[in-house]
Amino acid sequence: MGIYLSTPKTEKFSEDGENDRLKFGLSSMQGWRATMEDAHAAFPDLDSWTSFFGVYDGHGGKVVAKFCAKFLHTQVLKNEASSPGDLGASIQKSFFRMDEMMRGQRGWRELAVLGDKINKFTGMLEGFIWSPKGSESNGQEDEWAFEEGPHSDFSGPTSGSTACVAVIRNNQLIVANAGDSRCVISRKGQAYNLSRDHKPDLEAEKERILRAGGFIHAGRVNGSLNLARAIGDMEFKQNKFLPAEKQIVTANPDINIVDLCDDDEFIVLACDGIWDVLSSQQLVDFVHEHINTESSISAVCEKVLERCLAPSTAGGEGCDNMTMILVQFKKTAPSS
Repeated sequence: MGIYLSTPKTEKFSEDGENDRLKFGLSSMQGWRATMEDAHAAFPDLDSWTSFFGVYDGHGGKVVAKFCAKFLHTQVLKNEASSPGDLGASIQKSFFRMDEMMRGQRGWRELAVLGDKINKFTGMLEGFIWSPKGSESNGQEDEWAFEEGPHSDFSGPTSGSTACVAVIRNNQLIVANAGDSRCVISRKGQAYNLSRDHKPDLEAEKERILRAGGFIHAGRVNGSLNLARAIGDMEFKQNKFLPAEKQIVTANPDINIVDLCDDDEFIVLACDGIWDVLSSQQLVDFVHEHINTESSISAVCEKVLERCLAPSTAGGEGCDNMTMILVQFKKTAPSS
């Protein structure tokens, strides 16, 4: 079956929600790709004053993206509880924590439950037989304790995922990004990038890759990965003499903190399947064109996916999985 289908899968998963501060809509579509490897998370009320949105674009498999969508937001609150006051640092710790949690028997078991090609027959079966408890948390997250088992020395998945998340608390927006998914804000109709695409040929990325013992060939890390930062991809994180942020590929996110003002209209989080086709400003213009005429915010996202889908796989652009979250800020009435 190759990496592309003969006809694209255009069914969309869409969702809308709101609270007193914001409205959001999202949509995702498999498109021309043989498998769907994107995942997302949208929690307008992560707690009573915090909203969390994230897009995760998997490569080499879907499982790391799904793992992040299931666990990353829970770690943000947990990290903040242990060191309150610095939400940016809590989010950064949560990115690194994903890599730690995916190791060992417990990590292997969770990844097997999320269902990728980990030893299709014996592996999956063994994972379920070994499972001392179900995969669903009961609201009381444990401390991810070490588990004995046949995979207790599992070093983590060779597949990986980008992660681009936006956390909104009061009038502050914190964006954390590792990889080439992107967050953009529209301020009075002008697009501003709140994240940077981590490509291997960026000077800072190249320097880290080479110092850690890697190389760049044809724009790819060690000739294979076209990203310089990602969660997972453990084969690029094996240098025992270097901390996690200095490995060939790192999960270390850029953190960007923005004070929101009345000029801020909406933010968009989307994977590179969309940015391959539209620039940040083109997407913001497209949203402005449709946001007041569509019946819902997710319908605007669906329109974007349709706009970006290529008519054929000849060019490559517009053939990727696509996921987009659109968050519109509600204007507060001025106090009398």
